[in-house]
Amino acid sequence: MTLTRAERLDRLRAKGRIAVLVVGGGINGISTFRELALQGIDVVLVERGDFMSGASAAPSRMIHGGLRYLENGEFGLVKESLLERNRLLRNAPHYVSALPTLVPLADCFSGTASAIRRFFGGRPKPGPRGALIVRLGLALYDFYASRERQLPKSRFFGRRATRLNWPAFHPDISYAALYHDAKISRPEQLGLELIADAEAACADALALNHLGLASLDGTVAELIDSLTGERITLTAEVIVNASGAWIDQTNALLSGRQTALIGGTKGSHLVLDSPTLLEAIGERMVYFANREGRVCILFAHFGHILAGSTDIRVDTPDGVRCEASEAAYILESIRGVFPGIALSEADIVFRFAGVRPLPRADANVNAEISRDHSCEWSTPPGPIPVLNLVGGKWTTFRAFGAQAADTVLTRLGINRTRSSEALAIGGGKDFPRSEAERRDWLRRAATSTGASVERCAALLERYGTRMLDFTPDVDDISLASLPDYSRDEICWILSNGQVATLADLVLRRMTITFSGGLSLDAIQELAALAAAALDWNEARTQDEIDRLLTYLDHFHVLAAATLAARNTTGKTHVSHQESPDEPPVRRRQMS
Repeated sequence: MTLTRAERLDRLRAKGRIAVLVVGGGINGISTFRELALQGIDVVLVERGDFMSGASAAPSRMIHGGLRYLENGEFGLVKESLLERNRLLRNAPHYVSALPTLVPLADCFSGTASAIRRFFGGRPKPGPRGALIVRLGLALYDFYASRERQLPKSRFFGRRATRLNWPAFHPDISYAALYHDAKISRPEQLGLELIADAEAACADALALNHLGLASLDGTVAELIDSLTGERITLTAEVIVNASGAWIDQTNALLSGRQTALIGGTKGSHLVLDSPTLLEAIGERMVYFANREGRVCILFAHFGHILAGSTDIRVDTPDGVRCEASEAAYILESIRGVFPGIALSEADIVFRFAGVRPLPRADANVNAEISRDHSCEWSTPPGPIPVLNLVGGKWTTFRAFGAQAADTVLTRLGINRTRSSEALAIGGGKDFPRSEAERRDWLRRAATSTGASVERCAALLERYGTRMLDFTPDVDDISLASLPDYSRDEICWILSNGQVATLADLVLRRMTITFSGGLSLDAIQELAALAAAALDWNEARTQDEIDRLLTYLDHFHVLAAATLAARNTTGKTHVSHQESPDEPPVRRRQMS
């Protein structure tokens, strides 16, 4: 039975002293928490916001080896990334799946001289890559991916085949390379499943969201509940600073000293409603370099196109969002490959941004900053040793967490007893692989749950085999605003997903922002269900709605007028800019 937030806080208050405190509930902090829990360590994870709400909620949704990292000579990172990609395909098949990737190429030899100079330590300006350098890179990529191989090898297409297969490409594109990587459909949900698995593996392991580090006084860490203001003290033998782009700020709280470990860059993405572009790319991702050499991507995601990204250095990770100039940049980059497909601001369904927690570097080009990861003890050491998790990429979270856990275990004088390399995650356990297995599994699930095969298929896609934990009542009915969801399903999420705010539910326990299903009516209906499940009064419920609408407007450029228009039009390709002369939308009060 999942603990309520009140029960979790009671358990935390009773602890007093623990072995390890992990600060930061992004994917790397969660992975470290899981690895330590698997060894039976008394570990607590705290996150000042919601789990997976920072950079971990804003990735490109790719699980990949990093083909372009070969240009920087990061062969070890590519090798590790491809191995971890293969393991995720095996351990989390409900969320991680194959992604055929198409690379359009204009000529044979572009980028060859630059690649040679970069390999020998030079810093040439980035630019387009030709067929020769891409072919060499993919040969090495295929070789590294051979260990625990899950996907086919790469292929190349000449002029005739390229024009025949992809007529929408720019006329200057003469060649194409096709290789396979992977994508993740629900990264936030995977993080939550890792937490649940960790707590199931170790009775002492405990994770709490909306609980942040306030200060460290000697050996006593003071935590503050952001929802109530309550302060709780805890003593730990080791602290893991897994706060990502906020590592330096966290160190200032821990020691009063300023560190300079992180030099993050902002990556922004768009979700586009363009049936023409969707038809042009099919189920493949298009991976291309624009004029200045910046790598861009676009692929199908929940019925729309996910496109990105930018790579902009930022001074602070707080308050970042996809700016209008970045949206224009991404749209213009796509037009460079698909000039015949009309795209505009009106096609944007959703936009999001996050800060990559990259190690501080003096690289001339942001793409040259390493995406590798490292563990660094704070120096000089304070009363409690602090391990900083620097860098890292989504694909390698398991390896990074294992490295961090091993470093902590060595400090504690404890040996590792269990590996996570072949450990299935959450709903990936016993997941049906082949189509025949899936049909048989769904038939049995329908019989055991009483739901239709079609309903079981939708739940399997959302939750993997965990869907068997959810048994709808006979009178379970669909939501009026989101007919693909039911009331019982939302109540199950609220009871089992550590939901504390309306934003937790809407932004990170569901995918309706990406599918275009988010509307003002949906927010109102979900708020009513959350209020009943979490015992909110009318004032708290309205406050949650207001906070979410303000957040969506500021960080995702989704104005209340846009969300209200979706109530009646059902369209997702409406303008995300509210006219200055347009009256504000009157929000319906909860009954």
